[in-house]
Amino acid sequence: MIIRNALHKSSLISSLAKFVASIIVALSFVSFSAFADELKDISQLADSGQQVAALERINTYLAANPKDPQAMFMKGIIQAEMGKHDDAIKSFTELTEKYPNLPEPYNNLAVLYADAGQYDKAKKALETAIKTHPSYATAHENLGDIYARMASEAYDKALQLDSGNARAQSKLAMIKELFSTSNKTTLASKSSDANKNESNNSKSEPGKSTKTATMPIRPADKKVEPAKPAADIKPTADTDTNEEQNITDAVNNWAKAWSSKDLDKYFASYADSFKPAKGESRKAWEQTRRERISKPVSINVELANQKVVLDGADNAKVNFKQSYNAGGKPIRTNKTLIFKKVNGAWLIEQEIATN
Repeated sequence: MIIRNALHKSSLISSLAKFVASIIVALSFVSFSAFADELKDISQLADSGQQVAALERINTYLAANPKDPQAMFMKGIIQAEMGKHDDAIKSFTELTEKYPNLPEPYNNLAVLYADAGQYDKAKKALETAIKTHPSYATAHENLGDIYARMASEAYDKALQLDSGNARAQSKLAMIKELFSTSNKTTLASKSSDANKNESNNSKSEPGKSTKTATMPIRPADKKVEPAKPAADIKPTADTDTNEEQNITDAVNNWAKAWSSKDLDKYFASYADSFKPAKGESRKAWEQTRRERISKPVSINVELANQKVVLDGADNAKVNFKQSYNAGGKPIRTNKTLIFKKVNGAWLIEQEIATN
């Protein structure tokens, strides 16, 4: 009778565990769906012209989900639509720092910089987007338009210095003709009356400023979609090289954040699925790391002999020698970081140190 009771109790516990597990899975699905629906609702709210309400809701959402790249990207879009360009630049810049492998935020930074006439910054942002994803066609097109804008300003300057320069006049006219039928595209609206008026009034005469010349710099859409190779195309050696560089950049950014004691960037280098050593909880590990990083006056972390080993499309391992100095004798360690690609960004999933 005792054995039967024990077996019955074990069976009951097993059934209860399965029931609880099924409830957790169901709740997770509902939670994920709720998040997706919330972002969809916010996007529709912004599209209907209610940007103020949309911004309030996206801020509330981000307070509960601070690492959601889709929500961070949408916030920058909404801010730009409201004319808060400085805030939008700040949002997209923060997104590039947390997820440096996403090309769309760099592209939209370029749009904002170009709108402000800061073409050098726009050019640099687009070059970074292309380096991150060489197949990102929008960034290539926008970079060509930026070069055209810069050329337009250079020819305009030449005409200011020499109004009779026929070559500069011809080249400037060619650029204007190339873009004369295009309406200026901004993050605020592709079809707003303001943009149409600006496009119609943007033609300038030789010798006058061409900063408002129409150039179709295109923003990315409201979704962050990292570029992926087609299913029937195998990744090439160049693709592997690009990913290795992205992973190396992720390792260096992690070490830089550690050295500068930038805790936000440091913890952003770790995936939500990160597994601390010795079975420690994520919360306990993070608290310990905060204390250890904050305590020294200065920290210097140097890495050497980095070796990246790709394991499929979304996993990688990096081995290197680490030198840690917090004002005393350097501590040298052999370290291995296990990376996982999450939403286009390479994040640390496991950290292994050996002497």
